[in-house]
Amino acid sequence: MSARKGWVAWLQAGPLAAVFLVFFVVPLLLIVMVSFWQATDYELIPAFTLQSYADIFKGCGLGGEGDLCVTLKTYASTLKFSFLVWLITAVLGFALAYFMAFHVRSTLVQTVLFIICTVPFWTSNVIRMISWVPLLGRNGLVNQTLMGMNLIDQPIEWLLFSDFSVILAFVHLYTMFMIVPIFNSMMRIDRALIEAARDNGATAWQTVVHVILPLTRTGLIIGSIFVVALVMGDFVTVGVMGGQQIASVGKIIQVQASYLQFPAAAANAVILLAVVLMMIWALMRMVNLRKEL
Repeated sequence: MSARKGWVAWLQAGPLAAVFLVFFVVPLLLIVMVSFWQATDYELIPAFTLQSYADIFKGCGLGGEGDLCVTLKTYASTLKFSFLVWLITAVLGFALAYFMAFHVRSTLVQTVLFIICTVPFWTSNVIRMISWVPLLGRNGLVNQTLMGMNLIDQPIEWLLFSDFSVILAFVHLYTMFMIVPIFNSMMRIDRALIEAARDNGATAWQTVVHVILPLTRTGLIIGSIFVVALVMGDFVTVGVMGGQQIASVGKIIQVQASYLQFPAAAANAVILLAVVLMMIWALMRMVNLRKEL
């Protein structure tokens, strides 16, 4: 009987495993394989070589110049965006989730608020990013309003096509990925624990720091994984909101692929995947997701 149940379980998992294998494992293996191919100006040669990886880390010695500096600066820029976006979305996500979980008593109102938060997802990411242009541009609504109020004498240049606009777009796009898991963790908190903290004289801030925050750590880690992974691989947002002037690892991969430099693009993709997996592993070390969930 137990053997039959085992076969049934394998049959149930079979379709999902097949989809995972065909659409994830196989493409990933192909990318790794292509990263070791040779490439000329007009053809790809399926022969094993480390040239693509050597080109990425060319000049890796101390005091090296050229490609190494560009590579390090690009990864530093991408990590900078990832950290800042994670920090802002974590604060915003926690604050909004806290408000909906503990200050909104009606389930109907919570549902309405969630629908309002998800309305932007009904449109394309590109359309949502472009919508910032007439607001933040040199002659946009923000600059015109500030100049009309005599708060500034000339338009603020860094509002658009800058690090600020890229981070703003990332926060706009990915805050929801932080709100949902944190809210889910908060709704599972036993309200008796909060009442006990208050009965023992804890202030509202102490309750948040010592009770709510530790109990929502799982949701925060899950949201962090989503945000970090999405920002590290994003190239559309950096290209559109950065005015094609800001480099990121995803942007380099996209440019290399557009110029048919597939081995170089694949090698960069493998390195980026390794970096992201290490970051996710570090986040997973902070909480036992299997136990918590």
